Amino acid sequence: MGVGHGHSHGGAPTAVGPSRSRISRMVIALGILLAFLGLEVAVGLAINSLALLADAGHMLTDVVGMSMGLVALLLASQGSKAAARTFGWHRAEVLTAMANAVLLLGVAAWVMYEAIGRIGDAPDVPGLPLMLTAAAGLAANIVVMLLLRADAKDSLAVRGAYLEVLADAVGSVGVLIAGALVMAFNWAYADIVVGVLISLWVVPRAVKLAGAALRILTQASPANVDVDAVRADLLALPGVQDVHDLHVWTLTTGMDVATVHLTCEAGAVGVLGAAKVVLDGHGLGHATVQVESSSEGSRCKEDLTW
Repeated sequence: MGVGHGHSHGGAPTAVGPSRSRISRMVIALGILLAFLGLEVAVGLAINSLALLADAGHMLTDVVGMSMGLVALLLASQGSKAAARTFGWHRAEVLTAMANAVLLLGVAAWVMYEAIGRIGDAPDVPGLPLMLTAAAGLAANIVVMLLLRADAKDSLAVRGAYLEVLADAVGSVGVLIAGALVMAFNWAYADIVVGVLISLWVVPRAVKLAGAALRILTQASPANVDVDAVRADLLALPGVQDVHDLHVWTLTTGMDVATVHLTCEAGAVGVLGAAKVVLDGHGLGHATVQVESSSEGSRCKEDLTW
């Protein structure tokens, strides 16, 4: 028998949109990436460099991912007044992160395919344009990483973009090395080897990003929350006889949500307030608690203001 309800908003972040400063930094970063994407594609096609095209491919995923992430953040900031979307658009950035991971894996697969096709017929790639373009791309990646680094901790969409830019930065270093090897030893396969290494370096990071997004989309409990400990702490509260229907999941990055039913002794008081403290202590400030009486027909005396 449901006889009481509580909703806590303390402790963990609630459904608020991203700051304008975060969105502004994303816009600036997107502009920088677009400019250097054009440069890398033009030079890569001109000198037929697989390493440079691989780096440009990863930068393309940056641009697409950054664009989707920006749209997701804008949607989240606007929220939604529709009855069908009571949580607004916060899940949009999780879907964006998943799409980013798929793009990264797709580019890695394409580079591997191209590398296999070039075995035995490595093109003559000039080293100097390779190095100059890679240096420019590295500079762009560093600037973008500095813009996104702080926000990457609080947003899965920004984290996905940050990881892609980090992969590009490593890729640019690899292209620099390839250019140096070509210039110093005239080793034509340096370009192919570096392109493959860049792709292999990206794969585990893309898989990790996809795993984080899938954990949220499948409503698994947050990795930082011990659900058994939450249950035990709630059961230990004075007046609580049973804890059931406990569900803990993540709505979006930084927003963990919980619902639970507590069966309490007839006449017990203060259960909701005590449950709020317990849930806040586990980082579950956005929680809904249903209080039920173990004695049919009687009510737990509660202050139902939270």
